[in-house]
Amino acid sequence: MTDQQLFRSLHVSGRPLVLVNAWDAASARVAEAAGAPAVATTSAGVAWSLGAPDGDALGPDLAVDLVARIVATVSVPVTADIESGFGATPDEVGDTVRRVVAAGAAGVNIEDALHAGPEPLRAVPDQCARLAAARGASADLFINARIDTYLRGAGGVDETVARANAYLDAGADGVFVPGVIDLSVIAKLVAAIPGPLNVLAWPGAPSVAEFAEVGVARVSLGSGVAEAAYATMRRAVEEAMGAGTYSALAGGIDYGSLNELMRRPS
Repeated sequence: MTDQQLFRSLHVSGRPLVLVNAWDAASARVAEAAGAPAVATTSAGVAWSLGAPDGDALGPDLAVDLVARIVATVSVPVTADIESGFGATPDEVGDTVRRVVAAGAAGVNIEDALHAGPEPLRAVPDQCARLAAARGASADLFINARIDTYLRGAGGVDETVARANAYLDAGADGVFVPGVIDLSVIAKLVAAIPGPLNVLAWPGAPSVAEFAEVGVARVSLGSGVAEAAYATMRRAVEEAMGAGTYSALAGGIDYGSLNELMRRPS
């Protein structure tokens, strides 16, 4: 079974694939060693780690190189968050997908948020063309179509379902609707969308078991772990510069263990 086939098989309604998103090779290796069956990147965490803001500002070269580094570091399938596809046109999105597949990715996320212009989301025909180009670039890649209706205040259940069905018809395999954690709303989405549903979780969100009960197939933590890691950095600096103490470092993975994780069989 290829990584792409394995990754596809992990998407089961009511038995969610849990993805604790990584942003570099070390965080990916830690996730794998802790038992993650697959590794997903967070576009925000990746961009931040490379000195860029999230939101189509990074560019494909650095993003694809990071995917290749993570794939080389872990043995489980890797799915890459490629934001809007790192391209102004569908053809450019297809080129990005071909490069990500060549880097070894088993899946991608492609979002419909529009970061430049007056509208919060791309028009449905435009996004469908981009997803179709991604599908044309790889028959086996798992394409997760992210719909930002809830994140950007651009629609509710009806708009989300309409977009989801159009995106699945255009070639997507699954749908990611971040920003909604109301289980009654999620149940409506599951019932109306003929494909695996991915949701985003954060502190205070329903548990994985609760998401499973309403039929969710994938739960992602997004940029949350990267945010928590950078918060530890800030606390450590503030404590060391202020009180002159170091308690913020407590609970870290020790040097020897983390260093050993980076050793791969030759």
